[in-house]
Amino acid sequence: MSMQSHLAELERRHAEMERKIEDAQLHPSTDSLQLADMKRQKLKIKDEITRIREKETLH
Repeated sequence: MSMQSHLAELERRHAEMERKIEDAQLHPSTDSLQLADMKRQKLKIKDEITRIREKETLH
């Protein structure tokens, strides 16, 4: 997998996680621990995207 396709996949996963979080926040029955876990996953993906982009700018 090329770096560009990996980055595109990460961006797709980040957007999907954002939609899941927004949907979960609309339902009052959503478990707060589950919501926090989804937010952590989204942040991990965002951190990886940032790391890859920074690495690309150095090359």
